[in-house]
Amino acid sequence: MTMTNLKKVAEAAPQSNPAFEEVDLTAMGQAARMASRRLAPLTSAEKNAALVSIADELEAEADAVMAANEQDIADGRAKGLSDALLDRLLLTPERMAGLAADIRKVAMLPDPVGAEIEGRTLPNGLRLSRRRIPIGVLGVIYEARPNVTIDIATLSLKTGNAVILRGGSETLRSNMALVKVIHAALERAGLPAAAVQYVKNPDRSLVTQLLRLDEYVDMIIPRGGAGLHRLCRDQATVPVITGGVGVCHLYVDVSADFPRSLDVIENAKVQRPSVCNALDTVLVNRQVAQEFLPMLAARMAENKVELRATPDALAILAGNDGGAVVMEAGPDDFDTEWMRLILGVKLVDTLDEAIAHIQDHSMDHSDGILTNDLHNATRFVNEVNSSAVFVNASTRFNDGGQFGLGAEVAVSTQKLHARGPMGLEELTTYKWVVQGDFHVRA
Repeated sequence: MTMTNLKKVAEAAPQSNPAFEEVDLTAMGQAARMASRRLAPLTSAEKNAALVSIADELEAEADAVMAANEQDIADGRAKGLSDALLDRLLLTPERMAGLAADIRKVAMLPDPVGAEIEGRTLPNGLRLSRRRIPIGVLGVIYEARPNVTIDIATLSLKTGNAVILRGGSETLRSNMALVKVIHAALERAGLPAAAVQYVKNPDRSLVTQLLRLDEYVDMIIPRGGAGLHRLCRDQATVPVITGGVGVCHLYVDVSADFPRSLDVIENAKVQRPSVCNALDTVLVNRQVAQEFLPMLAARMAENKVELRATPDALAILAGNDGGAVVMEAGPDDFDTEWMRLILGVKLVDTLDEAIAHIQDHSMDHSDGILTNDLHNATRFVNEVNSSAVFVNASTRFNDGGQFGLGAEVAVSTQKLHARGPMGLEELTTYKWVVQGDFHVRA
């Protein structure tokens, strides 16, 4: 998300409004801790029954949720939110059905809690094993994506974690309607509503309080723009998982299959441009630029994608732009997560230069190569260390559902604990279990 859009969201968010419900985060933290202790020993069958109950309730209350969402959309338009943000906020019948289906998929996945990661017997006869356990209480801060409310609640419950949610003010009605659905399902399953709590007041000072609730919260997961992640890193006394922000690249190698590469680029850029795994920059080897760039421009023109190109690329496109809107790239354009129908285009002389550009400008989210050269593909995979690296595939696949994880809490781009889509295993930690025959240490 660009800083301009972040500023718009921040200006639209109420600072402190007495009309909003007072929030006692300490009490919420205490309740979440108690709920996490209730969730941790649940059997897989009990957790799965609760998830299916949420899916059923979501389908039954779909009209009420979408009515609340329509009000959020109307307010967002009135406040001048971008089309990209409005798309992230929107709930449609198809998206609601998809949410219910995703919940049921998570219920069908293996439960990682209690699984033995490894085990061995020491020479002295002690039996050691590492066993997966819930993290405990999660705090998740996110912006204009109400589907995240369901994704996070689902994955948290499946892994025996309680969660405190703080969405953006622009999705308050939608999120409250979804939390109401979750609470009704939890009650029917005999589980505490405090397992999934929502910070109802959008006062931004509450974010800082949540970041410092280390007595009760075990991990913070931000989902939003670079500003939100920076705030969490700077202010939190709770461990923070960062990610979800990406300047994503595809490199067109000399050996690339042009027609099929265009299909991949189109999908990566156009299929849903407002999300973090959408394509931002195409790097094209100079040896194939004369042939490939006009084809790229024509395909992007069909999809109303504006190109921001380096001067050498502009010279090739002069008179061969296929009707595309093309302009010279600005100094910050190759460091911008566009989240709309804009695509950076840069020529490079070698694979080395392409890798160097990605290493300098990527945010370690999703980067790929389009090639028929096995050696170049291998080098790219070995030298580009993003959370997901692609060979002849769209960056849009960097997603928990697409990776078979059922859903995701976030896409982590950091290097500790979790990388890439954070599914069920990433919401667990482990404990050592030591079994002896009344052993004593010499």
